Amino acid sequence: MMEHRILADRYEILAHIARGGMADVFEARDTLLGRRVAVKMLHSQYASDEAFIRRFRREAQAAANLGHPNIVSIYDWGQQDGSYFIVMELIEGRSLRDILKTEAPLLPRRAVEVAAEVAAALSVAHRSGVVHRDIKPGNILLNPDGIVKVTDFGIARAWDDSSELTKTGAVIGTATYFSPEQAQGLPADERSDVYSLGVVLYEMLTGRPPFSGESPVAVAYQHVSAQVPAPSSLNPDVPPELDAVVLRALDKNPEYRYQSAEEFRGDLVRFLKGELAGSADDSTRIMATPPPPATASPDDLYRQVQPVETRQNQLPFVITAFALLVALGAGIFLLLRQLDTGPPAPQVVAIPDVAGMPQADALLELQQAGFQAIPVNTESDTVPTGVVITTDPPAFEEVAPGTLVRALVSIGPKAAPVPPLVGETEERAIELIQGNGFQVGTVT
Repeated sequence: MMEHRILADRYEILAHIARGGMADVFEARDTLLGRRVAVKMLHSQYASDEAFIRRFRREAQAAANLGHPNIVSIYDWGQQDGSYFIVMELIEGRSLRDILKTEAPLLPRRAVEVAAEVAAALSVAHRSGVVHRDIKPGNILLNPDGIVKVTDFGIARAWDDSSELTKTGAVIGTATYFSPEQAQGLPADERSDVYSLGVVLYEMLTGRPPFSGESPVAVAYQHVSAQVPAPSSLNPDVPPELDAVVLRALDKNPEYRYQSAEEFRGDLVRFLKGELAGSADDSTRIMATPPPPATASPDDLYRQVQPVETRQNQLPFVITAFALLVALGAGIFLLLRQLDTGPPAPQVVAIPDVAGMPQADALLELQQAGFQAIPVNTESDTVPTGVVITTDPPAFEEVAPGTLVRALVSIGPKAAPVPPLVGETEERAIELIQGNGFQVGTVT
């Protein structure tokens, strides 16, 4: 029983709050300062992993230096009787994981508000050299005022490097939100956090993550190879410009993703302001108004998002009304003349050539040209995954505005079924794997 146990002669454990993959969380009272705090107690198996403890200490210290309204503050850390613990800010409220269980999908605007605040927290952390590596709904908390708080900064780094990660089942809780590079065992950087936040935003918008499977390996494989359907295909309330933002964050190639959490956040804030649109220089956004700084408090952020009302002189309205009357008279005159020339020719628009473009960019260009656009997964031995092969109808064909255009998106070569290996010896399993054209490897 942990209740009423005193840690470091200071922290009185009051109640158990939650249990996670690497720690238990308790409500406690700081007897020195007279305030309630949260204490995260690491599971006992980590006490014997000296390398893990060294990384944990270093990363916890780095995370403790992060100060931001959207980051759960770390107050203290220590050990007692072989148990390692962290003392943190106690957040009254619910985790995003619990909210999604009962309220998903969220309204697009609210989902973007939550994602923008998480991106603000990530931006501050990344500038300090801290990559979270485990962004998921369980690590995103909302207090009773609706303010977002991100937790477990730095702790995931120690966990990610620990030998515990290689044990069977260690990735069950996080594979859903893995970036493709994490799923392949490659180093994670700030773009990996962008991808994971993109998965969370996708789940908020549609009520489910983009990929699911019977095992962590199956989910990890999809992150690497399967194409993400547009959120609007599952929730028609998601507008095209938000589709493009989400799909860019979820690009499997880190070079095509948002290159920073701040860049991702910029488009999210512009969406909230109604300023998101395409341009010749960038297929998803305009830079007319810079986003509020990531160090702004949440209240400051949404104050800057609201439109500014200004008092105006009445003279421009009088001039405008007069001009409209003149224009109306001219329009009636021209309309009467056109009645004698027969019906106008039907309007047609040429379909733009989007072959070779990433899916998100191609869909946005088609939508901006006035068409309805949807992705269609198509196998290809020559076109890279996530890149448009062609369109149906084809490029340059002239059709009516609003026509449905299918973008055929490469999902790579035709997939072959994985042979059943359960119950086979290692030698026989290797033989079956290689005999079906696969390579033998390991998943970490």
